[in-house]
Amino acid sequence: MKFILKIFPWKRTINVSIAVIAVLIVFNFYGLYTNTFYLLKPNNYIFPLLSLSHITFLYVLWFKIKEEELTDPQMRNIEYILYAVFGVYVFKTIESLVILTSYSEFENHIIPASFIPMGILIFILHLFLLGLTLLAIKYRRDMVGAYVFDDMNQQIDSWE
Repeated sequence: MKFILKIFPWKRTINVSIAVIAVLIVFNFYGLYTNTFYLLKPNNYIFPLLSLSHITFLYVLWFKIKEEELTDPQMRNIEYILYAVFGVYVFKTIESLVILTSYSEFENHIIPASFIPMGILIFILHLFLLGLTLLAIKYRRDMVGAYVFDDMNQQIDSWE
């Protein structure tokens, strides 16, 4: 684990996460079987909309670490939303693996030559996003702190 933390410090984790999300948003519109982009399918817009909450969490994490602030209820709510989005990420990873392994079922059909390389790239990016998401949550726990709100009111001076 220490090796991963050395390769991906918190700033690099945030930057690479945003880059991977951006690439996966583009690939979300890509059809592996047909080698075309589908911009008019409403289902293709679910992943980009849900990833906005992940980007919001990454921004809040960056801000909290940079300003050395404690956690707050808004950050907790965003992280809870991120847990649900993480479930969608797991679904998309499994879906890309199922599509990739369905290559042998369609050997009588014309499948583009880019099917295997693009499918492997999309699957690896999804796995990478899962790991980066868990790493960002770990950095939140280590650098920002746990969600302890019992004594939070005693640290705030209401007369300032």
